Amino acid sequence: MSARARISAIGTQMALGLLWLLHWLPLPLLARLGRGLGALLWRLVPSRRKVVLRNLELCFPGWSPERREAVARASFKIYARTFLEHGLLWWGSEKRLRKLIHVEGDIGFAAQAGQPVMWLVPHFMALDFIAPALQWWQPLTYVSIYQRQSNPVMDRIIRDGRLRFGKAELFSREESARPLMRRMRQGDAAFANLPDMDFGPKDSAFVPFFGVEACTLLAPSRMARTMNMRIQPIIGEILPGGQGYRVRFLEPWSNWPTEDAWQDTAQLNRWLEERILECPEQYLWMHKRFKTRPEGEPSVY
Repeated sequence: MSARARISAIGTQMALGLLWLLHWLPLPLLARLGRGLGALLWRLVPSRRKVVLRNLELCFPGWSPERREAVARASFKIYARTFLEHGLLWWGSEKRLRKLIHVEGDIGFAAQAGQPVMWLVPHFMALDFIAPALQWWQPLTYVSIYQRQSNPVMDRIIRDGRLRFGKAELFSREESARPLMRRMRQGDAAFANLPDMDFGPKDSAFVPFFGVEACTLLAPSRMARTMNMRIQPIIGEILPGGQGYRVRFLEPWSNWPTEDAWQDTAQLNRWLEERILECPEQYLWMHKRFKTRPEGEPSVY
């Protein structure tokens, strides 16, 4: 291991040690610390601040600059909250977490559907709090795709955290979809799919997202059609004032997928736009959603 890698590992271990200590705090106090950290990061990380503001400018050109900045500042505070509160996911007792995670909607749909189910889980910042709900309150194994982290210490802790309560299997994004599809065909699992990030042009198309061409995976539609899947969206939300987290199992979709993967993906993006407008500050605007551009277009960042 190089000296730089050793320093990175030591720094990560120290940060994780701090998260472990903080997870013992009452959630309202931990939430307050997270909001304070978010306000500090707003000032200390200008590169990410610019990404958030640019995303909001592209998606909401009709908003005033003051409104976009208010949403951006709020999103930093929620991001910092979720960072600190991941300690609860990784080390908090099951008893405590069960009291903090509140489930709404038909959580039993996948087990009763009579065919494979894909849960659509967009990148609202409380999405990791969905995993325990899937592991505790419905009978199927949840399977998902995992993006390997460049930091090996964080990679292990994030992966172990998502598998912590059992009934879960993760498949590497570096693999093809075949192992995941074979697992789904066993009949006792449902697929939690995160459909709304820019992974580059492979297996993607440019589809409008808030009126901006966004490089978007076509795989959800194609896989759902191949495996005759039903679709149920799930939204994870942070409740105000340290009250906990809400996991909303929304109404299953009808007439999706169709034979047209592009149209399906456009419909998915329109649906996501509506959900974002319900709580725009909780969406992950720090991701460069419009990084990949059509050939010949300059970067928007």
